[in-house]
Amino acid sequence: MSGFLHLDDPTALPERLRGGVVAIGNFDGVHRGHQAVLGRALDEAGRRGVPALVLTFEPHPRTIFRPDLPLHILTPPPMKSRLIEILGFDGVVCQRFTRDFAAQSAEEFIAVMLDGGLGVSHVVTGFDFHFGRNRSGGPAYLMESGARHGFGVTLVDAFRDEGAEVISSSRIRRLLEQGEVAEAAGLLGYRYTVEATVTGGKKLGRTLGFPTANMALPSATGLRHGIYAVRFRRADGSLRNGVASFGRRPTVDEAGTPLLETFVFDFSDDLYGETCAVSFFGFLRGEEKFDGLDALVAQMRRDEVEARAVLAAARPLSDLDRAVAFENRS
Repeated sequence: MSGFLHLDDPTALPERLRGGVVAIGNFDGVHRGHQAVLGRALDEAGRRGVPALVLTFEPHPRTIFRPDLPLHILTPPPMKSRLIEILGFDGVVCQRFTRDFAAQSAEEFIAVMLDGGLGVSHVVTGFDFHFGRNRSGGPAYLMESGARHGFGVTLVDAFRDEGAEVISSSRIRRLLEQGEVAEAAGLLGYRYTVEATVTGGKKLGRTLGFPTANMALPSATGLRHGIYAVRFRRADGSLRNGVASFGRRPTVDEAGTPLLETFVFDFSDDLYGETCAVSFFGFLRGEEKFDGLDALVAQMRRDEVEARAVLAAARPLSDLDRAVAFENRS
């Protein structure tokens, strides 16, 4: 995966990556529906012998037009970029989404971004992709513009799961809100994963025999509070099994802000300051308020046993899942 390029400015695209096939979309979650689009782009690039790129937009347009509605971002830019790299792309162009950008005409988007900035030879996107001021550009406009500007267009139909239901980011968010991380993984095609810096805490877990790596997730994170079987990836790429609590710690600190606290099995190194990732394999139980620390510790021991069993039985869902949650990179 060496040589992968992440750009925030499409005009800075190096000449070696111009003339490629570009997959366009927000791709929050990089789920199986997105992977259908991305896979078509990779296939087309391979057939043509040209670079394969992704054009995406940050922040999510809804956060600009509806800032009053908190949005659980499934894959923040660094993780989205990493997943796209694992899939085999040569680079990702992350266009900053602002009201000024949204106000440009559909023809400006074509001429400035696709033709001038990226010099695309072919575009692959979802069947419902719209762009330009007031979403004035749609699939038919994109295809007609491609004919004028000299690039081809492939539109990919909505991807449906085994139950014939369309896979979408909003559907995955709803599953995570219910703690259904195994079901969410089936739609994502890999285990739901978060990333954050490990911070210091009150060290209560250490005194109880369960030292934890504490990570503050974004305030809009919609994951259900509770206990999960997880895999923990350090900054050096190494993976370890663990059990994690996400929530407000009702037995000891009910008024606190939500934290992700991971007890990493058979591990004692200092993690403070490391940016680490946690992949969720199974929901064990909801948050509970126990009658004292002894009852809490007894339950934590049971949680550890259950999490070890869940993780021992886990198998990769896909090559992407294997790279995200099974392979050591150290």
